[in-house]
Amino acid sequence: MGGALNGAESLQQSLWLQGQPLICGSCNFELCFEAKEQDECHFKRDPSQTSKSEAAPMKKRLLHLPGHGLGLGLVQNPKAGERNLSACGGFEVCDDMVTKDIMTPLVALLKECSTGLDSNEMSPQKKKDQNKNSIENIANEAINVLWNICECSSRAVSIFNKEGCLEIVLKYLSRFSTNVDLAISVAYCLQTVTEDNPELLKSFSTPALHVLESAMLSPVSSMEYLLLKTLVAGTVWNLKDIIPSKSQAEIINAILKILSEVLEMDAGETVIQMKEAETQRIKTAAETEDTLQSANGDDLMEDEEMEEIPHRRKVRRKTFISDLLPPTDKELRETIALLTAQQTALEIIVNMCCSEDPTDDEWEELSSSDESDAFMENALSECGGQLLSPLCLSHEVHTALTHHLLPKKIFDKTAFPNSVAVDVCSRSPTWKPLIRKMNTIQCRALVCLQSLVSLLDVDHLGGPAALQTLAQHLSQLLFSQPDFAKHVDFLEAISSALRALLQTMASKNIPQCMTPDQLMTLCTAGVRSSNVGVRVNVVSILGITGSVLAKEDGTLDTLKTIGYSLLEVATKDPCLVVAGEALDALFDVFADGKEAERASVQIKLLSTLKEFQPVFKMKIRKEGRTKYSPDQLCVLDNVKMNLRRFVAYQETVEKRLTT
Repeated sequence: MGGALNGAESLQQSLWLQGQPLICGSCNFELCFEAKEQDECHFKRDPSQTSKSEAAPMKKRLLHLPGHGLGLGLVQNPKAGERNLSACGGFEVCDDMVTKDIMTPLVALLKECSTGLDSNEMSPQKKKDQNKNSIENIANEAINVLWNICECSSRAVSIFNKEGCLEIVLKYLSRFSTNVDLAISVAYCLQTVTEDNPELLKSFSTPALHVLESAMLSPVSSMEYLLLKTLVAGTVWNLKDIIPSKSQAEIINAILKILSEVLEMDAGETVIQMKEAETQRIKTAAETEDTLQSANGDDLMEDEEMEEIPHRRKVRRKTFISDLLPPTDKELRETIALLTAQQTALEIIVNMCCSEDPTDDEWEELSSSDESDAFMENALSECGGQLLSPLCLSHEVHTALTHHLLPKKIFDKTAFPNSVAVDVCSRSPTWKPLIRKMNTIQCRALVCLQSLVSLLDVDHLGGPAALQTLAQHLSQLLFSQPDFAKHVDFLEAISSALRALLQTMASKNIPQCMTPDQLMTLCTAGVRSSNVGVRVNVVSILGITGSVLAKEDGTLDTLKTIGYSLLEVATKDPCLVVAGEALDALFDVFADGKEAERASVQIKLLSTLKEFQPVFKMKIRKEGRTKYSPDQLCVLDNVKMNLRRFVAYQETVEKRLTT
């Protein structure tokens, strides 16, 4: 494997620090590069783990992570270092890595590892776990670097396409039956590089598709294999454009069957059971060790020294718990795999429900001047009044979703995590990060629910009664948490689901269950959120609820409260997207109805909007091109045009009521 060694050395030399510090504060061993003088830098990590030779100054200013010995030993640690940098550094660091040509030695290393796998039979799993410098582990580290960089850099994806990396990584994936860890890393990478990459799709041959099919249909049902199959299912979904139409229904059904099996598992109960299994295993191992030590007459001092070693390891690996846990923590690894699989499954379903966003070319160059109004009116006429493509669901996806009872399984995942599981995790430092994973699954389920409510017919959602039950469920989730406003991710997800649900119920004239007090509590907290998505959602909820109340009698006071709130947001929110949504909501609430007309006069809606109209127009002209995307700008121009029309309408209303 001399070629792999050369690839590692080239990879090291491709990352020059150029006098700039590169810090990765959340690695399993802290990476810190400090430029001391023009021609030297120091490598630091945990002082208790650093030798004198490692702390010595280096003459070359390059990324250097010392290996142990010669040959493959030199490859392992550099890969971990690059992986940590690529994972923690974000877009800028990854892009800088590509600029410094990390891809050339990385691809060379992957090819050398592939050759090594051909010439050496893969070691069994237990032997592989003990051999830290095995070819498989080197390949795994390299794949992780490749995945992280491709996720952050389109240039890296382009190089992936041109260098024929697909064939290499598929060879690694084909060995999933003997090295599931490597296969999972490859599946993550494939899911990333196949997204919106038509050039790569052309490279998928029939044998390549068979590799994916074999992994996706593996009969093994362990939690790690569930994660692997879920990730491969996501990759296959990305390849849908090259799948023959006659096979689409079969493939989509196979994908959703896997996702259904993953979501059917009770994550909370699994956490409890696996933690109990870990506790019992450790207890049994300790008892066995005590028995052996007593039999051998071991010294007590030696016992204490042996206990310190696993303790230190646990502290060092805590940050990268999801992928650096040793094989002895098998229960935790399996549980993390299940939680990750469930989160990924929900994300895939959301992607299956979404249509493509309009491109910049479709919008052309938009103007924020008065002349653009004519363009906007024509555009609206041509597309039936819709600016953005709605969510869409193919017949095949719709059929498979309902066949596998996924709406019900997704609904179940919107509940708060099992309180016993949360308590169990909170008492263990290594299991505590799983609480966040369980909360993330709930948020993903709420977003998924939003898509399904927007897309499926009421009958497929269980009918009007089921929608009312769902509304009560979401309200209970929201208002059972007194500090819900502090949990931004949860608030954005549940407000999105509520928005979609209330819109569907309003369109079908299904009575809504949220009380005015609950509505205003949500919106008061929501409009103060720093998250734009939350503010947009709660403003839309106000508009939906207000438009329903405007058609009823005895709602004057509530309509006035809603009107004041929407005017406050429209005129004072710093984000034009939120302000535009508030104006749209005002148009909906006060467009019709006797109570709405009376309320509009009493809150002085006309005078406020007439005063704000030139301000809104000026903000679009001043900020539109620099702060907002073409599709957002198009929507804002539409709001501006509707504002002019609405002011004219309100003038006739006020004139009629005052005379």
